[in-house]
Amino acid sequence: MTTNERHRRILARVQEVGTVTVADLVAELGASEATLRRDLADLDAQGLLRRVHGGARRAELRGLEEPFTARTGANPDGKRRIARAVAAMLAPGEAVVLDSGTTGLEIARAARELPLRVVPLSLAALDVLAEGERIRVTVPGGELRPGERSFVGPLTERTLAALRFDTAIISPCALDLAGGATAYDTEDAAVKQAAMRSAERRVLVCDATKWGRSAFAAIADLSAFDVLVTDHEPTAEESAAIEEKRVEVVVA
Repeated sequence: MTTNERHRRILARVQEVGTVTVADLVAELGASEATLRRDLADLDAQGLLRRVHGGARRAELRGLEEPFTARTGANPDGKRRIARAVAAMLAPGEAVVLDSGTTGLEIARAARELPLRVVPLSLAALDVLAEGERIRVTVPGGELRPGERSFVGPLTERTLAALRFDTAIISPCALDLAGGATAYDTEDAAVKQAAMRSAERRVLVCDATKWGRSAFAAIADLSAFDVLVTDHEPTAEESAAIEEKRVEVVVA
């Protein structure tokens, strides 16, 4: 396989899943670790991806968010597994605040037939939940973020402050185990924080494309959550870091 072909396949894989390891690339491409590390260094120098410990990730910048429609096609199977795992964690009668985003939308689909009280933080999730026959939906006020169709602003935050939830399901834009959960938009981060303050249990949902990344606005340290649900199998190093944060991990 030529260098150009390896580069093309590496970039395609990174674009598909968000983050890859050198070990994964060795298994997929059949090249040596040394060769693939040089490939990643070359692609990083060109700004086509970003090297991280043990592999590489997509080259998104902290201030640049992919459109909602583009994110719906990223790792759909992983998000559906996460959604089923989260739905299985919810007891009949729970009051739940459901975050916006593509993973939140999948959770709405998985939970819409459950006997819950849900406050969805996006119109996309609201549309799905409205189809359920046993679910009770409370709609927050606020402004709509263009393109995202999520509720933000002081009115949304006041609504959440006036309510109490058994569970807050929070979907960050990025997760770095040292830097915590982050979002691209400061208003979005503020709404997530308001939801967390009003909840007894805080569940962080994070698919593999968001691991090892950081966005512009801080939401909270990982230790602020009770459960992390992900389709990413943590490495030994990551597991040790998560254990220090005293967070339960559910791998979907």
